[in-house]
Amino acid sequence: MTSLQRATWPFLAAASIIAFSATAAAAESADAGAPSPSADDILVTAQRQQQTIENAPSTRATVTAEQISATVNAVNMEDTLKYLPSLLVRKRHIGDTQAPLATRTSGVGSSARSLIYADGALLSALIGNNNTNASPRWSLVSPQEIARIDVLYGPFSAAYPGNSIGAVVNITTRLPDTLEATVSAGTNVQTFSQYGTDETLPAYQVGGTIGDRFGPLALFASVDHVTSNSQPLLYVTAAQAPVGSNGAYPDRNRLGQSIRVLGASGFEHQRQDRIKLKAALDITPAIRLTYVGGLFLNDTVAHAETYLTDQASGGSVYTSAFSSGVYRTEQRHWSHALSATGSSSRFDWQVIGTLYDYAHDTQRTPTGMLPSAADGGAGTITRLKGSGWKTFDAKGAWKVDAAGRNLLSFGAHGDWFEIDSNRYVTTDWLSGDAGALNLQSKGKTRTLALWAQDAWTILPDLTLTVGGRYEWWKAYDGRNFSLSPSIPLVIQPRVTAHRFSPKASLAWDVAPEWTARLSFGQAPRFPTVGELYQLVTSPVPSVPNPSLKPERARSEELAIERHDAHGSIRLSLFNEDVKDALISQTGPLAGTTMVGTYVQNVDRTRARGVELAVQRTDILPRFDLQASVTYADAETRRNATVPAAEGKLLPQVPRWKATVVGTWRPVDEVSLTAAMRYASRMYGTIDNSDVVGNTYQGFYKYLVVDLRAEFRVDRHWSLGLGVDNVNNDKYFLFHPFTQRSFQADFTWKL
Repeated sequence: MTSLQRATWPFLAAASIIAFSATAAAAESADAGAPSPSADDILVTAQRQQQTIENAPSTRATVTAEQISATVNAVNMEDTLKYLPSLLVRKRHIGDTQAPLATRTSGVGSSARSLIYADGALLSALIGNNNTNASPRWSLVSPQEIARIDVLYGPFSAAYPGNSIGAVVNITTRLPDTLEATVSAGTNVQTFSQYGTDETLPAYQVGGTIGDRFGPLALFASVDHVTSNSQPLLYVTAAQAPVGSNGAYPDRNRLGQSIRVLGASGFEHQRQDRIKLKAALDITPAIRLTYVGGLFLNDTVAHAETYLTDQASGGSVYTSAFSSGVYRTEQRHWSHALSATGSSSRFDWQVIGTLYDYAHDTQRTPTGMLPSAADGGAGTITRLKGSGWKTFDAKGAWKVDAAGRNLLSFGAHGDWFEIDSNRYVTTDWLSGDAGALNLQSKGKTRTLALWAQDAWTILPDLTLTVGGRYEWWKAYDGRNFSLSPSIPLVIQPRVTAHRFSPKASLAWDVAPEWTARLSFGQAPRFPTVGELYQLVTSPVPSVPNPSLKPERARSEELAIERHDAHGSIRLSLFNEDVKDALISQTGPLAGTTMVGTYVQNVDRTRARGVELAVQRTDILPRFDLQASVTYADAETRRNATVPAAEGKLLPQVPRWKATVVGTWRPVDEVSLTAAMRYASRMYGTIDNSDVVGNTYQGFYKYLVVDLRAEFRVDRHWSLGLGVDNVNNDKYFLFHPFTQRSFQADFTWKL
């Protein structure tokens, strides 16, 4: 069976099941003479059923499709989260495939401390814990298909694994009621100027959706295409410019040392396509079968530019460091989710299986010197085909008493993650065949879990939720090999661990509009297969460690919230204490002069703080306000390996984050939004030795102001105009981030 056949068989199987079952269900519906529930009912019921089963006693933030359309200049899925409390998606440019989520207590290098789901399918790439290949697969969802997004803060629900330390993001996409269709298109133009780079960088998006309902069967399909051009993601620096050259820019690196900026690289030109199919079939009035399938295609070409010229000839001058920012990437990834749900007056249940498959994932990079290497020559080919993950969940919720004062939820879980990374030499990096194996990283992890949670209304205004999750984890089949530098084949040891994580929450309805909730949860986060087994030698070497221990978080939160017809206001006090924290660092590798990254178990970290979140409609006539401010004191408390880190801020976790979104609706058809995003100074190293933040590879503060106007011309047409980073803040989060960009988009609805 070919890889394409393996990837497409779930589509065909699901289509066969749906086609067969639709006939039977339609006949049953006709015999009964009862109308089918609408797809709006399906959407609302599915959301309510999932929330009932998981029964998460966590602080929650929500954004709907209508809010996204009115307030966010959204080209990609990850744009839709940027104004939610305490969250930061490190999206470097439109179409970025390396956009991890940072939360209250974890930075952008801790992608495995959050969970992202779309219609129950896992988008978090828990094959690693970094901001590169372990970033969530946001690309499987387009903004046009979103119905709503719910964010749960903290590891307080037994229904989720320890990767929920930071947050759980649940994305729900639409299902149709009647025949519906949409067409959307937009353009975004960034103006970027830094050092010797001065570019105008356009991006284009076009997409469409169509759906309908056929008796018991609801179908929804969407397609989306994005073409984008990025600012440089990398700068080429050196202590001194090459002898006999002009054009280098003097600066300081993040350690405060004098450097010269020789040029820029990693200018990405991307073409991306996503195709989605969603089908929901009511087999009986109480049982529903749902299939969601997605295909993501990515073609990226990156180039470099030098600032250097030869003093004698005036020609361009390059160094070997430019080549690592020149590459070609091709990706074809499949996602499948098949679920069955059922409900009755006392019992709801769900069974869901998901698959994410790297059917094709190849990156080609030259090893020769530019400019001649741009036309071909020696290089490497890295393939990730075979990597991916599978998950399985069976869960239910039982109303112990008819009044629903005691709700018992429980479930079983399994996940399997695999990394299969192979790098080959080639005589022609542009189109040549793969030669000898140059580098190999392989490995697998598996986790099995059982969980239960009981929500008991002790008094009419007092609810106690207690639960626990037991997990059995193992990592196996790990192997590493490198030809250059020479590392003999290493068969890594098999490791196992098992952990129990208790949960408890007490909610008190103080008054009709006021609720106070005190929550506690422990969460083990097991090492990812990438942390254990993935070896990288360029452009920044990374060393795996098969001896890593699971990290264990203990979290507490006191949340006081007021709800009324116009929205909510919430104050949360939170504390997180992590033992054996898994933290990635960049520094000299042991026994060498080479600088690289490695993961260590830090003895103890602590993050505590306060979050204030406000969401109000008509706070003034026709004016809505959404705002949040978070203060986090996140530091290393004990580190026997790097004592200098004790008392220092955790990497990439700022003390302050804030967002403000104000929307004025002068008339019903027009909404005008001004928004602000802020984060204070961050550090990239565990000992905070990166004293210069606003430089390449540094982490700095930012204050970004965005504007958006939406005009609903009629019930079919709407137009959006906007500017992101209107104040043109130039800042670094390791990479240079987007500067001022202008956007125009329109949507047509049937």
